[in-house]
Amino acid sequence: MTASQAAATGAVPAASRLGPLTLAALGVVYGDIGTSPLYTVKECFGAATGLKPVPEDVLGILSLITWALVGVVTLKYVVLLMRADNRGEGGILALMALVSSSESIATRRRRLYIVLGIAGAALFYGDCILTPAVSVLSAIEGLKVTTSTFDHYIEPITVGVIVALFAIQRFGTGGVGAFFGPITALWFLCLLVLGLVEITHNPGVLQALNPVHGVDFFLRHGLIGFLALGAVVLAITGAEALYADMGHFGPRPIRLAWLALVLPSLMANYYGQGALILRDPAALENPFYLLVPSWGLYPMVALATMATVIASQAVISGAYSMAQQAALLGLTPRLRILHTSESAFGQIYVPAVNWLLMAGVVALVLEFKTSSALASAYGIAVTGTMLITTALAGALARAVWKWSWPQTIAVIGTFAIVDATLFSANLEKVPTGGWIPLALGAVVFITMWTWLRGREVVVRKEQDDALPLDLFLNRIEPGKLHRAPGTAVFMTSLQNEVPRSLLHNLKHNNVLHERVLLASVRVLDQPHVPDDERLVLHNVGKGLQRVVVQYGFMQTPDVPRDLAQLQERGLPWDAMRTSYFVGQSRFVPAAQTVLPRWQEKLFLLLSRSSSNAADFFQLPNNQVIELGGRIEV
Repeated sequence: MTASQAAATGAVPAASRLGPLTLAALGVVYGDIGTSPLYTVKECFGAATGLKPVPEDVLGILSLITWALVGVVTLKYVVLLMRADNRGEGGILALMALVSSSESIATRRRRLYIVLGIAGAALFYGDCILTPAVSVLSAIEGLKVTTSTFDHYIEPITVGVIVALFAIQRFGTGGVGAFFGPITALWFLCLLVLGLVEITHNPGVLQALNPVHGVDFFLRHGLIGFLALGAVVLAITGAEALYADMGHFGPRPIRLAWLALVLPSLMANYYGQGALILRDPAALENPFYLLVPSWGLYPMVALATMATVIASQAVISGAYSMAQQAALLGLTPRLRILHTSESAFGQIYVPAVNWLLMAGVVALVLEFKTSSALASAYGIAVTGTMLITTALAGALARAVWKWSWPQTIAVIGTFAIVDATLFSANLEKVPTGGWIPLALGAVVFITMWTWLRGREVVVRKEQDDALPLDLFLNRIEPGKLHRAPGTAVFMTSLQNEVPRSLLHNLKHNNVLHERVLLASVRVLDQPHVPDDERLVLHNVGKGLQRVVVQYGFMQTPDVPRDLAQLQERGLPWDAMRTSYFVGQSRFVPAAQTVLPRWQEKLFLLLSRSSSNAADFFQLPNNQVIELGGRIEV
């Protein structure tokens, strides 16, 4: 049983597997949030806030970081949201699919939830270009702590690491993935030890565990205290990964890793940095690396670089998975997806996403030059996604969990207030670079929404122009139509109509195969569909069968492989004597379009970039026949 299957069935991982799964979760789930100590405390006292390292403000900032980790990460994500699994899977699109599939939800409200899911996915991509840039750059900057020799080499080294990271993606991450967990575990242990050593010099810093210090900070600073939350939120970036990666490991290993190692290590390191600043205010230059003894600086830079590369790898892999999910759910054109492992599930590579991300990350490093400058743009996309996740969780609580209004308002409303406050505090970053993830998110949102709207128009057009299946069957008269030997599979999105490719074949070739399959691929609002539920078969008569091949939004379609199950259903199946007919429709502008003209032009442009349907469904190249047509949109 896989981790996702265990989560879907509510099974608890066996003790023998709990340890390895927990170690693996460290490397994949906690890379982003685990590297936050590199820059969070420094930015809380940076130029944006103007705060001085006086004792009351140090304790106030540490108290805010503490309760952000406890309230947002522990209570919201670890305790609450891990209950909101879509058959074991988590993440914004899984949550959207779970909420929108509820039968009790009205059509208009379902549409709203889809829009929210698209917005969350769009903001996720805005965050994807910032995480590798700020993480890797902040790690490499450790070379400047004791000498100025490397000052002019920070950017080139950072760009080199980032380019190498994206360049190796096509080879897959299976080989290095086994090292992610142990390296990240070593990283957290170093955070823990470094922090505890410094705390012993000033144990009074532990007073910050009292939330009164955070409240007092706000009362004393007012607007500045509010704006400081924009830096505090850096401590919880990556919290979405706990939820998004739940299907890979199950909730128990993720919770165990967080409570047993990650949270204690982060808290100890933040408090250690605070103690160091109280002892030596000049340490604000780089409090993380100044915790490290001089003899261990370069090894720590190397370890931090590996940790940030691992954090970036998790984000990149997440971007691939999000792209695959979006394409399967019909939110984007089909993308070219390559599988980098014959045995490991989910090991995919999406070239278009990879190179676009790399270009964006490198451009950010070259433009902003320092992690402090990048931090001024970081956080707005993360908090936006958190707020949307909370809104969808509220809808789930009402529609699926059947919570009462008072219960929903008390729990979800509290989290919504916190998320909205954090998001608002980050809005001041818009002029200094926060517009970049928002702009990228807006582009992704417009693209997804346009494709969704355009596909709806195309489907309606195809249905309006299509010949009903029962009428077509009535026209087939035995003896008057040549029936060629073998099987023909006509790929179609229609359910009760005849696909255009079949009509074109009849018109031009005047032939119908002995066995005809009208095959549709349906992606359900669940992550996985078991093999025994893959095919839904209907005999429509006269040698025609209608088959629906069902997939979850986390699965990769392989139509020939799954159609081979027909032999178990008693139908003749010879893979070598099967032809696949695919309609390659060309979309052209209509005289009276349903879409706004700008959206129509964008949809036509997107349709030209869509990957070939035969490749997407993994049809054998030498057995595919493509028949074209024109559809006005």
